[in-house]
Amino acid sequence: MVFQHSRSRSAKTAQEIFCDFQGRRLTVDGYAGYDALSDPKKTNAPWTMAYCWTHWRRRFVDYSRTTHSPICLEMTNRIAQLYRIEADIRGKAPDVWRAVRQQLSKPIVAALRLWLEGQLDLLSSSSDLARHIRYGLKRWAGLTQFLDDGCIEMDTNAVENAIRPIPLTRKNALFAGNDDGAVTWARMASLIGTCKLNGINPQAYLEHVLDKILNGHMQDDIKSLMPWTFKPNGSKYS
Repeated sequence: MVFQHSRSRSAKTAQEIFCDFQGRRLTVDGYAGYDALSDPKKTNAPWTMAYCWTHWRRRFVDYSRTTHSPICLEMTNRIAQLYRIEADIRGKAPDVWRAVRQQLSKPIVAALRLWLEGQLDLLSSSSDLARHIRYGLKRWAGLTQFLDDGCIEMDTNAVENAIRPIPLTRKNALFAGNDDGAVTWARMASLIGTCKLNGINPQAYLEHVLDKILNGHMQDDIKSLMPWTFKPNGSKYS
């Protein structure tokens, strides 16, 4: 897990972060700053975007809180069908995910698109609900990436859950002092997050690393200090 400090959320920032990355498929929300990564006019090796269904669904949930809408209810019910399929295949091999999605999820998704296109014909083009529908249809290729790849999730929920402690500490982390302080904070957050992903107590890991450094650990052997090489004595972090 990596956190990186930047003063901007622009497309240039995204390009700088991912310029040397070997993977070419990225699961993201609908933030426009990522669009440049998939634009062949702006990059020599365009990324394939897999968009998040939860972010799209949230638009209909929020809309229905203030306005009764059968369309929103039907939309969330159809997405719920997809998530029930996902729950059944959770923990299975990627090839099983793909096979089940092709058999069960793909027809639901195809029918959903036809239904949404039909709803647009009944709605004012300037309505918020029509805008929410067009948001997904515009990103349809990315929203349906998960159907053909068993390694892709339907959403960014796993990442959102992993970074939730970061927004919770926003008030404490807001004033880092300067950019160097923010970069250091991002590095520490990266180490702690990686520890948690590997089931390691972050405090025990950091104590171990600091002890090694104080006792003359060689800088050219930095790989042996990575969180996934740490052998803790005890259970997973709490």
